[in-house]
Amino acid sequence: MAEISSNFSGTWRFDPTHTRIGFSTRHAMVTKVRGAFNDFEGVIDVDGENPERSSARMTIQVGSIDTRNADRDQHLRTNEFFDAPQFPEITFSSNRVDQVDDGHFIVGGDVTIRGVTKDIAIPLDFMGVERDPMGNLRAGFEGSRRIDRQDFGLTWNAALDSGGVLISDKITLEFEISAVKVEEQPA
Repeated sequence: MAEISSNFSGTWRFDPTHTRIGFSTRHAMVTKVRGAFNDFEGVIDVDGENPERSSARMTIQVGSIDTRNADRDQHLRTNEFFDAPQFPEITFSSNRVDQVDDGHFIVGGDVTIRGVTKDIAIPLDFMGVERDPMGNLRAGFEGSRRIDRQDFGLTWNAALDSGGVLISDKITLEFEISAVKVEEQPA
């Protein structure tokens, strides 16, 4: 696993073309439905000397939800789920970064979904840093976190004949982040 060094200090912006902010949940208690948000912005401010002083912020546009099914996506945008017209954004702002060991972090902070804010902790693995062919310094992070959608007011469901429900309350958030360092351009 890679280690964060002081050379990596600075601001890093999510590269939306190489980042996936996704989720998965059980459907009809027998299969998984996966989806992602296609419109988001994220920034990581890295303190390589003191990683615990690092921070992260992310804003997701709810209307960009994509489960590869237009009817389902439209339903998820309604007031039965995310209510995108009233709550167009999901936000995350860190308030702590704990380095568990080399390359493993817990990033904690406030996530707001549908106007409800909760503190969550997201385990993230630092995958490393490379300079890409365009000269950008690029870092990778991966992680996931399971949450209860009911905690955020996402309560719609339908009963099944078996006694189960159509959609699990447990949602796995999935993060595959490629961040590019903001480097000063020579004058």
